[in-house]
Amino acid sequence: MKMGPNICRYCFKEIKDRDQLITASNFFRIKPFHYVCFYELEKEVSSLWGFWKPLNGVSGNTRAIIMGAIAVWLLATESLGDIGDLIGVIALYSVIIRIMSYIFFEKKIPNLTKRS
Repeated sequence: MKMGPNICRYCFKEIKDRDQLITASNFFRIKPFHYVCFYELEKEVSSLWGFWKPLNGVSGNTRAIIMGAIAVWLLATESLGDIGDLIGVIALYSVIIRIMSYIFFEKKIPNLTKRS
């Protein structure tokens, strides 16, 4: 199955290099942006409802790792009882959305800066 190109949701141009790509989420939506376009969008946003969180990069990967560790700990132990299980399931959201970002957007774009 061939997937179409990633199109920036701000400028509507194709994203050709993984270094240009920022995937961001707003609740349950994941959208691709150019690096520059994402920061332009961030300047325009003035409310919580328009807030986009970056999923890839250092901050997104760190968040997913920490939330994954918290989820595993709370779901594998009896810490906090049933409330701990609920918090663990909610913590899995960051991990799942990060994986979806990789599969649907990042995987199909080559990393042009690491050519040999």
